[in-house]
Amino acid sequence: MAFFQLGLRRAAVQLSRPSVFCARAAFNASQQQKLVQLATPASTILKLVSQARHTQSRNYATQKVQESPLSKLATDIAQPAPSSDKSEKKSSFPETSSKSVAYWLLASAASVFGIVIFGGLTRLTESGLSITEWRPVTGSLWPGSQEEWESEFEKYRASPEFKMLNSTMNLQEFKQIYFMEWTHRLWGRFIGMSFVLPTIYFIARRRVTPRMACTLVGISALIGFQGFIGWWMVKSGLKDDLFAPGSHPRVSQYRLAAHLATAFVCYSWMLLAGLSILRTHKAINFPEQAVKNFTALQSPALRVLRGSVAALTVLIFTTVLSGALVAGLDAGLIYNEFPMMGNGLAPPKSELLDKFYSRYEDGSDLVWRNMLENPSLVQLDHRILAMTTFTAVCALVAYSRSGRVKAALPPAARKGITGLLHLVSLQVALGISTLIYMVPIPLAAAHQAGALALLTGVLVAGQRLRIPKATLAMAQRRLAQLAQQAKTQGPK
Repeated sequence: MAFFQLGLRRAAVQLSRPSVFCARAAFNASQQQKLVQLATPASTILKLVSQARHTQSRNYATQKVQESPLSKLATDIAQPAPSSDKSEKKSSFPETSSKSVAYWLLASAASVFGIVIFGGLTRLTESGLSITEWRPVTGSLWPGSQEEWESEFEKYRASPEFKMLNSTMNLQEFKQIYFMEWTHRLWGRFIGMSFVLPTIYFIARRRVTPRMACTLVGISALIGFQGFIGWWMVKSGLKDDLFAPGSHPRVSQYRLAAHLATAFVCYSWMLLAGLSILRTHKAINFPEQAVKNFTALQSPALRVLRGSVAALTVLIFTTVLSGALVAGLDAGLIYNEFPMMGNGLAPPKSELLDKFYSRYEDGSDLVWRNMLENPSLVQLDHRILAMTTFTAVCALVAYSRSGRVKAALPPAARKGITGLLHLVSLQVALGISTLIYMVPIPLAAAHQAGALALLTGVLVAGQRLRIPKATLAMAQRRLAQLAQQAKTQGPK
């Protein structure tokens, strides 16, 4: 009997363990009722122990099935564990882009500014057609042997420019123009690599906002497109129809204008992106002054001024494109006087609307083809656009100093608009000097640099007049945080 009592105690201890299943709870209740009857026969006790062991093994099997990996995975999917703040920060973009990105963008814009000027020098020295192939990778290598130089020179001697203009050129003279075009192309490759690779790094390291990341990708694509346009332009000067008698081998003025316009857009995009980052950081560091300036810019008195600056930007860009047509047609080599063009302010109408440039018998393309292909009318258009730009800048400066506008205009925006007057005056002086002295290379390059500087000035002025809503919101939040901190700390 003692043996059965010992077994009964062991069964009671095992059955008293907590269980998560309803079947086992029911079993424990029935077991407790049976334990009360101590005088139960031995056969009944053995049956009870056997039943307890059978029920326990069945419950353990059920518990193992429910705690299997598939069951646990299903539970995790149904109820995902909340991620930590640290992991969320690593996988998200910041609210503001890094200052280092702004400095890199401005440095890239300066590099584009330089290549635009050097590209003008390449065109002025008639070096752009010296390399007759487009090899994006192997073309970056400088010819290292006499055989390679002879091969490059032989390719150039088969071009229309050599046959029609430079038939007496020797190898040493060819090396000089080859160096100009090779440097221009190598500089372009450097700009592409020095922009695309940092773009990948900054986005991967989450140093930029999502919007700025899209901007960087867009600029990278534009740089690649610019390389394609450059070769497309050069290819227009290598056509076989330029071997015809009386033709002048040069690149298409349309493609030259497209190449210059793309460079100006790329430069402007880099400049504005960099300035916007610096402006955001300044607003966060000095929120009180930033909110004050943004509030002043919301004045209705500045609405007309803001629209006028935007219209002036379009006018300046149009004048730049007109200058590209002048350069492509060598229109600066005629009528080298100012303000007269021959016996009057404009050439005769028969010269301006020459039927020679029309390709249709009905003359439906007479006007627009003369405007884009007739050197006389192209130069007259550029003069009109340039003087219109000068007059518009003077009017804008005068308007900015009127009563209500002057009172509402922040000092930074006022300085930007005043700087436009200095830039446009310098540009007009350079343009007239370049025309009178028959396009000397230093003056022509300075005139092209002045155009880009004038565009820079109007972009900066427009950026200072613009009200970035996101930056304003961040400055207001920062100001509220500082006020809350001051209120919490209290007077010392």
